[in-house]
Amino acid sequence: SPVKINQISLDESGEHMGVCSEDGKVQVFGLYSSEEFHETFDCPIKIVAVHPHFVRSHFKQFVTGGKKLLLYERGWMNRWKPSVLHEGEGNIRNVKWRGHLIAWANNMGVKILDMISKQRITNVPRDDISLRPDMYPCSLCWKDNLTLIIGWGNSVKVCSVKERHASEMRDLPNRYVEIVFQFDTEFYISGLAPLCDQLVILSYVKEISEKTEVECCARPRLDIVQPLPESCEEISSDALTVRGFQENECRDYHLEYSEGESLFYIISPRDVVVAKERDQDDHIDWLLEKKKYEEALMAAEISQKTIKKHKILDIGLAYINHLVEKGEYDLAARKCQKILGKNTELWEFEVYKFKEIGQLKAISRYLPRRDPVLKPLIYEMVLHEFLESDYEGFATLIKEWPGDLYNNTIIVQAVVDHLKKDPQNRTLLRTLAELYTYDQRYGRALEIYLTLRHKDVFQLIHKHNLFSSIRDKIVLLMDFDSEKAVDMLLDNEDKISIDRVVEELENRPELQHVYLHKLFKRDHHKGQRYHEKQISLYAEYDRPNLLPFLRDSTHCPLEKALEICQQRNFVEETVYLLSRMGNSRSALKMIMEELQDVDKAIEFAKEQDDAELWEDLILYSIDKPPFITGLLNNIGTHVDPILLIHRIKEGMEIPNLRDSLVKILQDYNLQILLREGCKKILVADSLSLLKKMHRTQMKGVLVDEENICESCLSPILPSDASKSFNVVVFHCRHMFHKECLPVSNTVSPVQFCNICSAKHRGPGSAILEMKK
Repeated sequence: SPVKINQISLDESGEHMGVCSEDGKVQVFGLYSSEEFHETFDCPIKIVAVHPHFVRSHFKQFVTGGKKLLLYERGWMNRWKPSVLHEGEGNIRNVKWRGHLIAWANNMGVKILDMISKQRITNVPRDDISLRPDMYPCSLCWKDNLTLIIGWGNSVKVCSVKERHASEMRDLPNRYVEIVFQFDTEFYISGLAPLCDQLVILSYVKEISEKTEVECCARPRLDIVQPLPESCEEISSDALTVRGFQENECRDYHLEYSEGESLFYIISPRDVVVAKERDQDDHIDWLLEKKKYEEALMAAEISQKTIKKHKILDIGLAYINHLVEKGEYDLAARKCQKILGKNTELWEFEVYKFKEIGQLKAISRYLPRRDPVLKPLIYEMVLHEFLESDYEGFATLIKEWPGDLYNNTIIVQAVVDHLKKDPQNRTLLRTLAELYTYDQRYGRALEIYLTLRHKDVFQLIHKHNLFSSIRDKIVLLMDFDSEKAVDMLLDNEDKISIDRVVEELENRPELQHVYLHKLFKRDHHKGQRYHEKQISLYAEYDRPNLLPFLRDSTHCPLEKALEICQQRNFVEETVYLLSRMGNSRSALKMIMEELQDVDKAIEFAKEQDDAELWEDLILYSIDKPPFITGLLNNIGTHVDPILLIHRIKEGMEIPNLRDSLVKILQDYNLQILLREGCKKILVADSLSLLKKMHRTQMKGVLVDEENICESCLSPILPSDASKSFNVVVFHCRHMFHKECLPVSNTVSPVQFCNICSAKHRGPGSAILEMKK
């Protein structure tokens, strides 16, 4: 065009465009077709708007604005027919067409036309009429098909087109407009556009210069605001630096937007600025710029499918570096687990970086141990670091880390070298034992554990079956914990024999006794070949258990035991052995002479239940009053007290004699009472049984053809009832013919059943003799 283009309008498909220029020309043509319309007016045309659906044949319409608002429609024979939609209120300043609604602004305000009914449905008047409409133009935009946003001066209105209820129509249009939001801004509006439920506003700003104190133009602002019923909330604000902003006016700025792409175009006389909605990449950029790495990492993880510019790993590495720079080494090491994941190269790189700054200890706790596994050199490097400065930490890592992470031989040698400087260091010794265990050198580990008296020594032996390694270390095990050692040895007799254990403990008889005593408790016969030896061991180290041993053992030589007990003057044991060997009199004499214990002597006599022993006891006690008292009190049920009383010399003072005699009489009376009671019970039982037997014998006995004679086995009754017969029936129910019974040799008239007498069932006397 040779002159200034005032406006360009595209339909929604982007295939048709309308253009108006300063020389009064209006052109509408297809970008991809030969379709074209030309019209020249006698005045400049400022506004043109094509139908949003111009691509369709029945929507070939567009409007132009100058003094009038003209609608052009293509009719019959492809001719364009103009019609005046509005005039008489000054120049048309802006037109926006959406769906079936056209909104335009003139000097008086904003109107909306419904193209379906061809009726104007509203008129929104201009708020500040003092502002020149050509200098502060009206901004219009449709948010959707029914929502119009109006910005004029410093006022913003959000209008909603609604359907009128049928009862309210009468002569009114079937639609009406309601202003849902209305607020004022600080600056003048050059353009606006919707952004979801918010608004993007391009503002023309004037400010007072600090130097000249004169009002001048400032940089334009692009604000995002949240509309409220009577105000707004500012979400963000940006000042735009465009060339020549000092000379620009409000009408020199325009805001257009691409609805599908969320792009906003700020147009000034010299620059075009493209603004787009910030995405997650922009947000992450801002967070990284502010060094908010943790928030940036979280944002990237949440939006990992949508971010294009950033990678989670890069953000994580930057975060680790930031923490290291701040000196937060432990937190940096902990974050490595999450950020580095299974990337072995990055792990190794970070370990070397921590080594350079002297912080290998910080990362040691977080090194991967299973999946992935780093090079052995990495783990060895960390272990050497601890070995040089922290034995306890070194021991902890050896305990926690699997033995296959590092070269065990190298670490063992390093520990051995350190032990040369400090041979008694228990931490290093314990750690070396664990390393030997990982390396399956259990014998060496066992030696160290025994030296340290470590509680895990028995567990190590059981777990790895080290019984062959402890054959010559039994004394050490017993010294460490004799109870556990003995239990283990006895539980594994098949691996370490009893003879081997006894041999190893030969020089430690006290430990030998502990072992053999526990063996005897388990089985009285297993260690029978050592029972003779045990007599001396019990006598030396465990006398309280000597007597129970002598009583329970059937294999110990009694002569040897007696000799030992007599040598050591063990009276109770000697008494037991003498009685067991049949020398009860010597045993009793020892009790009386050595122990001076009449009660024990009486108890011994009771156990032996020998009349001669009682006689010896009485003879020994007859001249000892205290013994006589003891005998009087205790022998009443075993020996006739008269035997003792007759032998007591007259005039001898016997302590508590009266009480003892009373007790004897009471015991005698008690025996008489018991006998009488038993006699009464016996007589009652005998009488009851006699009555029962009498009732039984008085009952009749059935004899019929089925019964047989127990002697001749023929039927007991003759087949011919007229013949005479003679039958004997016993109480035991055996039956005989009279002639079949043997002749009794006794003169007693009572006969007995031959069968029951032969089987020793007691006499069965005859109860019935039948004759006919």
